Amino acid sequence: MVEITVDGKIFKVKKDALLIEELLAHKINIPHFCYHQSLGKDGNCRMCMVEIEGKKRPQIACDTPVKEGMVVRTKGENIDKVKRSILELELINHPVDCPICDQAGECKLQDYYMEVGLYDSRLDTPKTHGKKHLDLGSNVMLDQERCVLCTRCVRFTKNITKTSELVVIGRADHSVIGTFGDRKLDNPYAMNVVDLCPVGALTSKDFRFHQRVWFLKTQEAICDGCAKGCAIYVDHHREKYKDDTIYRYRPRFNPDVNGYFMCDFGRLGYKKENNSICQSAYIRGKTSEYEYAEGKFARLLKRHTGKIVFMVSQMLSLEELFRLKKLAKNCGAKISGYGEVLWDESFGDDFLKSSDKALNRKAFDILSIDVSQEFLSVSLLDAELVVFIRRQDVHTSEALGYKGASVFLDAYCYNSIFEGIDLILPIASHTSRDGSFVNVDGYVQYSSCVIKKNFYAKPLLTLIAQILKDSIFTCRDVWEDGLSQESMLCDIDFDTLSKTSQKIKL
Repeated sequence: MVEITVDGKIFKVKKDALLIEELLAHKINIPHFCYHQSLGKDGNCRMCMVEIEGKKRPQIACDTPVKEGMVVRTKGENIDKVKRSILELELINHPVDCPICDQAGECKLQDYYMEVGLYDSRLDTPKTHGKKHLDLGSNVMLDQERCVLCTRCVRFTKNITKTSELVVIGRADHSVIGTFGDRKLDNPYAMNVVDLCPVGALTSKDFRFHQRVWFLKTQEAICDGCAKGCAIYVDHHREKYKDDTIYRYRPRFNPDVNGYFMCDFGRLGYKKENNSICQSAYIRGKTSEYEYAEGKFARLLKRHTGKIVFMVSQMLSLEELFRLKKLAKNCGAKISGYGEVLWDESFGDDFLKSSDKALNRKAFDILSIDVSQEFLSVSLLDAELVVFIRRQDVHTSEALGYKGASVFLDAYCYNSIFEGIDLILPIASHTSRDGSFVNVDGYVQYSSCVIKKNFYAKPLLTLIAQILKDSIFTCRDVWEDGLSQESMLCDIDFDTLSKTSQKIKL
């Protein structure tokens, strides 16, 4: 560690680290376009200019290593004039169409433009125009006129995905981002270039013109697309007289799990949260009041005590599984994790996509839940009631000879599984309930997203608490009630887990 002085304040920073990294780490505002933590330095935008004592001219912070005793000025008459001139160059051919730009509210060029106040153009010749609304493929649209040529997108496809679809074409002020010939942007992580783009040049076909970003509320969650469990932001908004709608998932930085990125499959996973939610309870195929169906479930558990099998899903949270074990003990039920197939060899890769599409498979090992067919077959011999919890394979028990009553608890209901189910009771979906999950690499993450819909399906934890008649409704309550005493989880503190992922030994 060394000491440097920035704008009159002394900071301890890492020796030989890039100056821009330390400035950003210490919350010092430094304009930049081309630099990104995951892509490193490029030095082409020149927006991160700073004054350094002993240097004849301003230096770019993204290519300047930190030295002991360095004195840096990010503000001042001289350096502000330099950055103002660079920003003016960026704006020469820019259309300045913020009111109709989908990136408005999230655009760094817009922020710097408003901060500096370059409202009147000094250009007296026609602007150089580029192509607009170009469909690059993979849900990505390009507006060449808005591009500042930071080359983040080019470096992403070259260095991260290794597919190299995007390139810089042309020279001088005719340089544009594009693809050669008829080639399309085509890789499973393509939509990350939309997040990387600091301006409105690259936008998402899936999101553009659907909602203004300043209306959106953001909550933190975990992607449930596969066992990688990428950290994400869930952006949603409730319009007047309408239900709360999720408009997009975005990657949330987690150095242990997904870094700054996520796959396109997971990114588009929000659609099932809007379109596939079960809106009614059903008893023997007929619509029922939710409260009545809830009471019916409690009565079934009481009537068949000692002869019940819970068939649980690998998508349930640690807290839900732990409480289901307590409920099973209370009503003499057996718990089985057998039969659910959530594995797709063609889906996985060596980056962020796992062939294991079960979000919380590791939890079965942690909580000692039996997954063998033999255990399930024996359990079904004298069973009178089977409860499927977040599982779509409701015919597994029938294949093993079970002919009794069945209950289905899930947020996502499909007509193909309704037949033969005595009771269908909706429970809160993935983004409507919080919970902790263990990913494929052994990291425990807490998903805090709780979006309340007009049709209120209760979280599974709430349903269990009401049946057991106790006061354990929240994830924190479950950890304090005994989940934290499980051997693999005993070193985890819930307060710490709610802020950062925790590694366990499997």
